[in-house]
This record gives sequence, structure tokens and C-alpha cells, in this order.
Amino acid sequence: MNPCAWDPVRDAAEAWAAAGRAAVVVTVVEHQGSVPRETGTRMLVAADAVVGTIGGGHLELQALERARARLAQGASAPETQRIALGPSLGQCCGGALVLRYTALAADPPAQWLGPHPRFTLHLFGAGHVGRAIVNLLAAVPCRARWVDEREGEFPAVALPPHIERVCAEPVQAEVAAAAAGDAFLVLTHSHDLDLAITREILARGDFGFFGLIGSATKRAKFERRLAERGVAPGLVARITCPIGLPGLRGKEPGVIAVAAVAQLLLAHPG
Repeated sequence: MNPCAWDPVRDAAEAWAAAGRAAVVVTVVEHQGSVPRETGTRMLVAADAVVGTIGGGHLELQALERARARLAQGASAPETQRIALGPSLGQCCGGALVLRYTALAADPPAQWLGPHPRFTLHLFGAGHVGRAIVNLLAAVPCRARWVDEREGEFPAVALPPHIERVCAEPVQAEVAAAAAGDAFLVLTHSHDLDLAITREILARGDFGFFGLIGSATKRAKFERRLAERGVAPGLVARITCPIGLPGLRGKEPGVIAVAAVAQLLLAHPG
């Protein structure tokens, strides 16, 4: 997998640059303290469009005005702006940052360092919860392999570049494609298949996070069946089942997906 997460700002910048569209790249090049977005964040500004955000609010409004003034003037030289959010803008964040304004033509997006993915996820199962999770991951800087043996369960729409659809059989063989430290979520249509995938994941033992959909009763059954197969109790204890942040109630696919993705983000703070 590409080591960089999907970056919609870079994708738009490449398309605009290829079309010769005039735009300004606004980049957070330094930050201190509490700020809306960190160093490396970019926003792409044209006269009639914006892609990305440096945090919204008064800060972004002023940055947009400054960028569009540069476009109107045809400015080409880079410019930096130091901002203390409290004294300068009255924002309660209290931090400070430096913005750099560059013409897109002078800031080739192919040379940008992409955002580092928060996690690499191997998601097994294209049912209702799997689809809801993928919908959420579309806006998360991560890498994901979405695996199922049933081609017809995948939605007939294009996925974002950072999400890879894998139709394969046997599904559990795809566990071998992971790297050490990757995350797993297992939520297939079959408990037997869940168990087969679980055994492969535990046999590796090098996962960063492993979530298994199901109830406390399912967990107890899996613990017993894994123990019968000689799986070490310490490995079994690392399974997160049920999945999702504790305290978030509801069994609707969207609710489970929100709880599971929040749990992934908590396990991989970035």
C-alpha cells in the first residue's frame, strides 16, 4: 500500500495544475499551542472554489480573503503570515501559527509530502456494518483493505483511492497481506468464517488492534473454541469484542460504525 494517506487537496491541486487553473495554496508551516489545524495542513483556494480547510472560523475567513486578493493582484512571490489566534483574531484557541501563501503554479503538488495515515485497516465483511464503516473512512486519513468473498455485496460505486476493495476466496488467506502493527476488524456474514479469520490473525500475533463484531456471548464461545485449538490465552485476551467505544448504545449499522471508527482512532491517535 502507498505509505501516504489519501489527500483530496493534493488530488484537486494536481487536477487544477494540469488544467492551468489559477489558485493559491495556503499551508500551515508552523504551529504552537492550541490551534485548529497542525503543521502541514493545506487549503487550496481559487476565485470561485475552496478545497480543504485550515480550521474554519475567522482564521480561515481572513486566509481566504488574503489568498483571493493575491489572485486578483496576480501575485507570484510566496508570502508568510504569523498569527496569534487570541490577540490577532479573538479566537479562544490561544495558540499561534504561520501560514504560507504560494501560487499553485509555483508549488507543484507532486512534491508535497502526503499526510501519514492514522492507521492501516484490514476490514473483513461487506455487509451493512462494513459498508457503514467504509462510508466513514472515506473522510479519514487512513489506508484500508476491504475484503469479502461475495462480489455482489460491494457497492457499485467508486471507492476513494485510500480504500482498496478485495474480493477473494478463501477470505482468511488475505490476513497474510497485512504488515506488522496493522489493525483488523472482522464482521463477516458467518461465525465460522469469523473464527477462521480470527485464528489467522492470532497466529500472526503482530496486530496493532483486532476488533471482532459480536456480543459477550459470542466472545465467550470464541474463547472456548480457540482454547480448544491451543491458542494462548494472552493472545485471545487481545481481541476487542464487542467492538466500539463502551457506552455508545445502539445496534443500527451506522451507530456501530461510528463507535468502531472512534475506537480505531483512539487506538491510533496519530
